[in-house]
Amino acid sequence: MKKLLLIAAVALIGTSVVKAQELKFGPKAGYSLSMLKAEGDGESYKFDSKSTFYVGGFVEYKFNDKFGIQGEVLYSPIGGKQEESYTETIMGVTVNATAKTDFKLGSVQVPVSAKYFATESLAFALGLNVGIITSAKTDYTLTGSVDGMGGSASESESGSEDIKDNINTLNLAPFVGAEYTLENGLFFDARYNLGVSNLIKNPEGNETLKNSFFQIGIGFKFGGN
Repeated sequence: MKKLLLIAAVALIGTSVVKAQELKFGPKAGYSLSMLKAEGDGESYKFDSKSTFYVGGFVEYKFNDKFGIQGEVLYSPIGGKQEESYTETIMGVTVNATAKTDFKLGSVQVPVSAKYFATESLAFALGLNVGIITSAKTDYTLTGSVDGMGGSASESESGSEDIKDNINTLNLAPFVGAEYTLENGLFFDARYNLGVSNLIKNPEGNETLKNSFFQIGIGFKFGGN
């Protein structure tokens, strides 16, 4: 009788351990707000933010009811936008010039995080996003006009330039985030990724270019109990 009770206890404990250790996986996608910031010679410049997206998959492993780890592979375009205008009037002639630039950086991201489950549904994450820049280019539009002396004229030009050779491949970004999971496996998450890598391959002096981004999205968890 004692042996049967012992076997039952061991089986019960083993079942609890397996239940607590859950492996889940699935797809995720969402909205990303990308921001570029340039610094150098004591000055800083923030580019206009850029709305983009991310898509990929994840694997989550729970050690127990409170702690777990998660790894992901995502694709996400990042970058920023810039617009500069110039106006000057000389001897009754007004010159207007506008330059718009869109920095487009394609990236594969591998976020790895430690997760704390405050409840069965609510989790908080702290981790590192290892980004790999796969492509880099700028799309630009230049517009100029002249008014005065009894007439006016305008001209515009647009094009694209590959800048991959000037951009570093590695883009590291520590992040914090939160996640809420429904009983059916559907979840929502949000993160802030702080870019710490200098994207300029051959900087002059102390100039830097860093990319940070917000992410908010949705996904679905398969597996587990």
